Amino acid sequence: MPITIFNTLKSRLETIDFERSAKNTTWFDDYEKDHEVSMITDMNGGILISERGYAYPVWFDGISRADIGYDKQKAVELKGSYTGP
Repeated sequence: MPITIFNTLKSRLETIDFERSAKNTTWFDDYEKDHEVSMITDMNGGILISERGYAYPVWFDGISRADIGYDKQKAVELKGSYTGP
């Protein structure tokens, strides 16, 4: 399924063909409003951080869900380190 992501390595949007599954994705159900991290996905040697709402998922190369301990707060911090709060 084609999805559009923001690739931090290239600093641009790109459309890729990718499938999320229970094997490569951690979902978070503890959000209260839009724009909170709702899932993290291992993808192509990196991690894809997705928010609830209409924002593009953000991909970081060279880091995995295991590297951040499958932790939502660490995903928020990683995303914020590149895109800002």
